[in-house]
Amino acid sequence: MATPEDTPLLLDVMLGKLARLLRMCGYDAAYALDRGVEDDARLREIANREGRVLLTRDEELARRTPESVLLRTRHVDDQLRELADAGFELSLPEEPRRCATCNGTLTDAATPHPEHVPDDAERVWACTECGQHYWKGSHWEDVETRLEEV
Repeated sequence: MATPEDTPLLLDVMLGKLARLLRMCGYDAAYALDRGVEDDARLREIANREGRVLLTRDEELARRTPESVLLRTRHVDDQLRELADAGFELSLPEEPRRCATCNGTLTDAATPHPEHVPDDAERVWACTECGQHYWKGSHWEDVETRLEEV
């Protein structure tokens, strides 16, 4: 089974929404457009150099990349089902680990309740890279329900 702890990922340009959800699951999920990369050869080189499994909807790219998973569906929930069927662990961790926006790591926020965070948030995390704040609110619960339905 592929787990967030042992399976770093690289997602091609067609999988931006999926990258965000996999980051919420704790995966180190690099996204091609975040790195300004669209070229297949460059994606293959990055996946190889960084030891990442390439997730792609491009059949030719998947065929030419040994450590890859070809996703055939367009809708992100269907893509999650494909990954679950391929043996990927898909659940939210007890504590968020990755920034859904930039893939940076999360740590406890220096300011417990920044202005834009609801007062009822029990705990707040901040991205060490971009500073984005996270808490377990309705969005967290919505994603948890979505993953349970996969």
